[in-house]
Amino acid sequence: MAKEKKAIIVGAGLAGSLWAVYLAKEGYKVTIYERRPDIRQAEISAGKSINLALSVRGWTALKAAGIDKDVEELAIPMPGRIMHSLDGELTYQPYGKDGEAIYSVSRGHLNAMMMEIAEKKGGATIHYNTKCIDADTKAGTVKLQSYETGEVFEDSAEVVFAADGAFSAVRYNAFQKQNRFDYMQDYIDDGYKELLLPPDENGDYRIDKNALHIWPRGRFMLIALPNEDGSFTCTLFMPFEGENSFESIKTDEDVKNFFKTTFPDFYDMMPNLVENWHEHPLSSLSIIRCKPWTSGKMALIGDAAHATVPFYGQGMNASFEDCYVMYNLMKKHQSNGRAGNENWEAVFKEYEERKPDGDALQDLSVYNYHVMRDYVADPKFLLQKKIEAKFSAAHPDKWMPLYSQVSFSNIRYSEAWKKGMEQDALMKKVMDKPNIEEIWDSKEIEDEILSLI
Repeated sequence: MAKEKKAIIVGAGLAGSLWAVYLAKEGYKVTIYERRPDIRQAEISAGKSINLALSVRGWTALKAAGIDKDVEELAIPMPGRIMHSLDGELTYQPYGKDGEAIYSVSRGHLNAMMMEIAEKKGGATIHYNTKCIDADTKAGTVKLQSYETGEVFEDSAEVVFAADGAFSAVRYNAFQKQNRFDYMQDYIDDGYKELLLPPDENGDYRIDKNALHIWPRGRFMLIALPNEDGSFTCTLFMPFEGENSFESIKTDEDVKNFFKTTFPDFYDMMPNLVENWHEHPLSSLSIIRCKPWTSGKMALIGDAAHATVPFYGQGMNASFEDCYVMYNLMKKHQSNGRAGNENWEAVFKEYEERKPDGDALQDLSVYNYHVMRDYVADPKFLLQKKIEAKFSAAHPDKWMPLYSQVSFSNIRYSEAWKKGMEQDALMKKVMDKPNIEEIWDSKEIEDEILSLI
């Protein structure tokens, strides 16, 4: 192997920690700078950390890095979602075929584990409480400041990766000041607040552990994902302003009345609702699009390149996929197949081809918000999904549902989005048949779909 080369990663979150493991596999000495304190020293609870849904793309990346077995300890399978109606009726909807599931993972616990792996398996050095205040893409230099001492210093490397999230300091200080750098930031109208539903008095789960729970209420919704300790991380998504908004809930009495009338079954099982409401901040959700993702010796990965809203559960999976794609490009562009001899210019150029996938991920995320919030309680939508599932089972070579393309395959996001929209347009024609409710299970409908494909 060639002389050990150095790489810098700004951000010790999920993408930064995983990328450190990949770089170390190829013989790089990795230094990570993280502006937050070491989260392993702090108590991890709900707050600003919507639980993560790990799916095939994420597992593919973890497996290639050799750390999937470590993460399995934290992962709770969710083969479907359970809808909670206003009158307490429960409806189960499987996500895919038998054996297919997405996995609930606590962001804080996963991040702590990934940092540990980056240090122990990857040999990375992580400097906490250190913020990036400037960067030079051509020189591969980052200017940093320690929160603890106030000291300002510089560090440089052959390659530098910005894995420092939606509001990336590297992107802001280096990329966004460059000529012809495209940048768009869009806050959606809704915010979110977390609540922690504790285990019952016996330490057991109060609702089905192996499901993602949704209380769809049209313009807003509540979701719940299981944790390892019997609790659920619950998230209320709702507009900031207007009727039924965070603004309209002003007093403790308002909190109680809102939950009692809107999510009665949740209200009955949730102890200390008001205290919980005040414990966790109201947070906003944004989509960030930009290009190019690389410049000189630097590249943006994860949310720094394509931050999205959480409604497809793909933010982390996409970030892990960035690492997996970049790792394969490193292997592809190594001279004589020797680690440490990468042609980074070629790697970065090809990595840029992933930009349409970042855009499609964001389109998918917004689309799925409407699905979760509005459509999952709509009988016509549910019938459409039933027809699609039946047709897909009969003709797997001709039809893979959009959700399966995104969550249970490694098909590019851009391809999945394009194919999914084509399928939806086709299904709208089928659903327009006047007696579809009576004939949906017939040979006639199967032949109709076959003729339209």
